[in-house]
Amino acid sequence: MNLIRYQAPDVAPWPALDRWSNLRDELNSFFDIPFWSSFGRTGRLFTGWSPPFDLYESGDHLVAVVELPGMRKEDPDISLHDGTLTISGERKRESNNGETAQRTERYVGTFRRSTTLPALVDASKVSATYEDGILKVTLPKAEEAKPKQIQVS
Repeated sequence: MNLIRYQAPDVAPWPALDRWSNLRDELNSFFDIPFWSSFGRTGRLFTGWSPPFDLYESGDHLVAVVELPGMRKEDPDISLHDGTLTISGERKRESNNGETAQRTERYVGTFRRSTTLPALVDASKVSATYEDGILKVTLPKAEEAKPKQIQVS
């Protein structure tokens, strides 16, 4: 038996609700951190980042698109397990040769995005490309998930 974390439905059509969704994700990640690991230190709440993630259905394929600017193609980890696509990785801070930052707005650190796929996919034919900071994962649907024309005799 596998336990899968509950994922609330996506409410992206309204940007204001997406902000609440991001806050919910941050609060959920807060409870993933052991209490004793941050005791006496600055907590990790609101320090992580979550790259934008889109999932499209295109005929016989599902296509996941993730924005990962500043990362190399070797950095993200992609896994498919029991109908759940997970993309994770870490964006590291660039060395600044002793410079003191006056303002930093670029997120660094680890991320993990998971989504339950709406159809069965053929895991042996999954492919991924990375170009100009955009990771595109193509997931061909399994034969069982494709619509079939049935002849009436």
